[in-house]
Amino acid sequence: MTLDRFYPIFDDVDWLRRMLPLGVKLVQLRIKDRPGQIVADQVAQARDLCREHGTTLIVNDYWQVAMDAGCDWVHLGQEDLDEADIAAIRRAGMKLGISTHDRDELDRALALSPEYVALGPVYPTKLKQMKWHRQGLEKVSEWKGLIGDIPLVAIGGMSVERAAGAFEAGADIVSVVTDITWNDDPENRVRDWLKATR
Repeated sequence: MTLDRFYPIFDDVDWLRRMLPLGVKLVQLRIKDRPGQIVADQVAQARDLCREHGTTLIVNDYWQVAMDAGCDWVHLGQEDLDEADIAAIRRAGMKLGISTHDRDELDRALALSPEYVALGPVYPTKLKQMKWHRQGLEKVSEWKGLIGDIPLVAIGGMSVERAAGAFEAGADIVSVVTDITWNDDPENRVRDWLKATR
């Protein structure tokens, strides 16, 4: 199964209602600091919406909720890996994407045979404070050389204008958050992304 090259991340299922009808075929639901029942409800709604639109849903962090909801994918950051039951995730037949920032994290990720590896932030990001300021396109190329056929996701400070450079450097997929959610016209921005990545 080939993942779409455009991979937006949203923090609420309402975004999926707006964006999936435009043709988004790969999406991550990344909910932070909400009560458990709200997370479960959001994941279930996202699952149904994605099935309806033929979109691949990747649930960030909440692997148990995703598993219980019968979702196919989970994305884990390095801290999430400390808590996650990878064996249970694999027994459930779920696919796995993992965030990486340095070589130790990449080695840890590759040992788990993920379906994709994410590298970030490629550019400075406005979304969260990180100890990594900017990985750069050189590191995208380096990572692609190290992981071979595993899809590489470039994330962090990505914009429509920067997408081509990330692909040229070796990224298979470009992931984006604020370039859409902070845009004055998010729907139109998604259309621009679809044009740039298809």
